[in-house]
Amino acid sequence: MRTPDFWATDAFPARFLEPFGFLYGAATRRRLRRGRPVDVGVPVICVGNLTAGGAGKTPVAQAVMTLVRALGLEGHFLSRGHGGSLRGPVRVDPIRHGADEVGDEPLLLSDLAPCWVARDRVQGARAAVAEGAQVLVMDDGHQNPSLVKALSLVVVDGGFGFGNRRLIPAGPLREPIRAGLARADAVIRLGPDSVGLDPWMPPGLPVLGAHLEPGPSAARLAGQRVVAFAGIGRPAKFFATLRALGAEVVAEHPFADHYPYAETDIQPILDEAWTLQAVPVTTAKDAMRLPPDQRPQVDVVGVRVAFEDPAAFRAVLAPVLGRILAPSPPPLLFPES
Repeated sequence: MRTPDFWATDAFPARFLEPFGFLYGAATRRRLRRGRPVDVGVPVICVGNLTAGGAGKTPVAQAVMTLVRALGLEGHFLSRGHGGSLRGPVRVDPIRHGADEVGDEPLLLSDLAPCWVARDRVQGARAAVAEGAQVLVMDDGHQNPSLVKALSLVVVDGGFGFGNRRLIPAGPLREPIRAGLARADAVIRLGPDSVGLDPWMPPGLPVLGAHLEPGPSAARLAGQRVVAFAGIGRPAKFFATLRALGAEVVAEHPFADHYPYAETDIQPILDEAWTLQAVPVTTAKDAMRLPPDQRPQVDVVGVRVAFEDPAAFRAVLAPVLGRILAPSPPPLLFPES
């Protein structure tokens, strides 16, 4: 689904659809109340958000897993596998599976650590634990009550915030802001706050500033003409990133989040790039969905999370990971004094 423009405004469609948003919110509240979370015996760190579309959950989940692995712990990812056909539980094999089977994000995550796709999160978690997982990092799932969560991180896009602050379909919210943040242990704000998020933050809730930065290899695009395309929550963010790198974006092609690319979608972009003497460029997540024959013809820009205060990020995770590492957690776990 492509994010509607009115999700960022108080336009007529948002006001017209607001009653349906109330129904959506009621269904979410009922699901959360009826949920009986299961403890699978290892800590579950959930990286979620309050809005539909891309807030940057996957790069934050990767940052969490990077720390978990740096501490010598066996961490596994757990995902619903949005956009994939397999119900699971199944361990993602990037050689055997495609995005049409397991989704694009699990394929991306599996490059870093074992990733399990399961519509039933409890079954997926148990399968991971049976394979030796000491920590589970759940990409998305803040509104899923099936598992006991040791830590809930809510990711918020500093440039979009909560949109028009209405519930789906009138706005981007999956649940009311205050209700969602009440279950959070910390907020990860990606990018500078340009929409006034502070008044919504509960007292005492840690808010960690961070931003997405391109991987080191992206510097090669500086000064180059590029034709950019992306099927993520906010394609405009990717296009802006390319310009910040110094690339000359001569054409933009936004697609819906998780868009299932066909050869007929990509070939016109490749032809356009050749005509304009430009480089076709997309995101690492989009690359997972490209037809195999066309993937080598597209330049891929990956991103990673950079925290304003890395010590604060480690401090948020320390109570959870420290319990596994006791009695002698390594110094890396704790912030510098």
